[in-house]
Amino acid sequence: MKRAGQRVVVGTEAPHTSQTSKKQKTSSYGSVFGDSALCTSMDWGSLPHHVILRVFQFLTLVDRARASSVCRRWNEVFHIPDLWRRFEFELSQPATSYLKSTHPDLIQQIIKRHADHLQYVSFKVDSSTESAEAACDILSQLVNCSIKTLGLISTAKPSFMNVSKAHFASALTVVFVNSKSLSSIKIDDTPVDDPSLKVLVANNSDTLKLLKMSSCPHVSPAGILCVADQCHGLKELALNYYILSDELLLALSSEKHVDLEHLRIDVVSENPGQVEFHTIKKQSWDALVKHSPKVNIVMYFFLYEDEFDVFFREETPVTHLYFGRAVSKALLGRIGINCPRLIELVVCANGLQPLDAELIQIAQRCKNLTAMGLGECEVTCRGFVEFVKMCGGRLTQLSIMEEVLIPDSDYSLDRLHLEVSKHLGRMWFPDMMPTW
Repeated sequence: MKRAGQRVVVGTEAPHTSQTSKKQKTSSYGSVFGDSALCTSMDWGSLPHHVILRVFQFLTLVDRARASSVCRRWNEVFHIPDLWRRFEFELSQPATSYLKSTHPDLIQQIIKRHADHLQYVSFKVDSSTESAEAACDILSQLVNCSIKTLGLISTAKPSFMNVSKAHFASALTVVFVNSKSLSSIKIDDTPVDDPSLKVLVANNSDTLKLLKMSSCPHVSPAGILCVADQCHGLKELALNYYILSDELLLALSSEKHVDLEHLRIDVVSENPGQVEFHTIKKQSWDALVKHSPKVNIVMYFFLYEDEFDVFFREETPVTHLYFGRAVSKALLGRIGINCPRLIELVVCANGLQPLDAELIQIAQRCKNLTAMGLGECEVTCRGFVEFVKMCGGRLTQLSIMEEVLIPDSDYSLDRLHLEVSKHLGRMWFPDMMPTW
């Protein structure tokens, strides 16, 4: 690249006449975009703004900054608002993190010149408290923002939880108050609290469509109920089971509320026996599904076996189930009976008792099941073939570790894959355990 006023000769022949020179000048931009038949020269500083802007959109931030020093015109384009709608602040401590960090000078430039241009903003921080606090400091300065989406991401342990609740709430309130058009908020693993959610609702109730706030221990059932009561356009919600309530499901089912599309519920226990899980009434689930018949209800379980007693005793309209710890045969039996909307089931571990009967029951009653994954479990080859035969080609995803399958008198592992492939209508093999 040359600075403005200088020319780069593109082609092999020099102009012979003023007429040739004029022809080259009028066709100069064409050769830049691939017309090799044109012999021309280019004044980089005279490129139209929209062309430079298009080029800048393909560059990394560092390359964009370097390109902005080519000439004054390019520097002007560098500060066009369209280039600053979307930005991810990366904050880390060089001594302890491998992550890149946004340069402090750039952060200050963004705050001074582009805060009112930001619309899609995320903060990616490492495991240090200092980085999380730095993110809060930046949020506190976005007083002229019009942010539409906000995401707070901890790449390792949840470092935002180490920030004082007052500091975090104060920073978040600045954005909630000034934006007034927030549509998507992802604030998992943060100290957000009920008063902060009230501020969010007071200023963004007409625009909020997505709220993800799993593992936010300072939010109560009343706090999330306030959001559901006022934000009638909310389509996606992620939260922990302890703040799920019958009242919340009924609020999401009101006539004023749009159809809910996605509800994610994390059911987590770190210390066995110390958490008492409540029951959600069947009538509340029924009201939600009646109001939003296409809603995906996703549940992630990280419990110990003796903590599952209250779950799936009655019909539950869950569509996706993921178990991160061992589950009992009895629980899987209840799932087969009471989860008719089930689409996907992933079981990390079970034990040493074959799950043939449970899988066959799930295949019989869960007519929407299209994905299954089994980890440290046991299933006889005969039982597994019967399960696949009943599900047929609707099983678009089937991930079973080879160690799960127990050969029997009917099927060896070699014959198993042929039989399963026949019923699925495609080639299938069990997954292999990595040997590293």
